[in-house]
Amino acid sequence: MTAAGASFGGFMINWIAGHSNRYRALVCHDGIFQAETMGYTTEELWFEQHEHGGMPHEARKSFLKFSPHLHVENFQTPTLVVHGEQDFRCPISEGLAMFTALQVQGVPSRLLTFPDEGHWVLQPANAEVWYEEVIGWLMKFA
Repeated sequence: MTAAGASFGGFMINWIAGHSNRYRALVCHDGIFQAETMGYTTEELWFEQHEHGGMPHEARKSFLKFSPHLHVENFQTPTLVVHGEQDFRCPISEGLAMFTALQVQGVPSRLLTFPDEGHWVLQPANAEVWYEEVIGWLMKFA
C-alpha cells in the first residue's frame, strides 16, 4: 500500500512519515514540513492566521502541535518529494527541508523539483515527467 498527497495532502504525507510505517512508499507534492517557518513564508498569511489563531509568535503551540519536522526521528518510509520552485503558497524550502530530513535519516528518498512551476504542475511536458516519476516511484516500492 502506498500514499500520495499534494498541498494539504502533502502535509499529511509528511505527517504520516513520522507516525506510521504501514505504507511501502510515500509521495509528497508541495507539502508543509515546518509549520512555524511556513507561517512566515507563505503568500497565504490569512490561512495561517485563521487555522492557528494567529502567527507563530502568537500561537506557537498550535503551529507545533502537528508540525512534521518534530517527528523526523521516526521517518522510515521511502518518500518522493516533489516541489515547484515558483510555489509561493508552500515555498520550496518546505520540500528541501523534508528531503534533507529523509536523507539525514538514511531513508530512500528522491527530490523532484520543477523550476518553472508553482503550487501545481501545469505545463504538459512537466506533467509528463511528474507522472513518469510518481508512477515509477510507486512501482519501485510496491
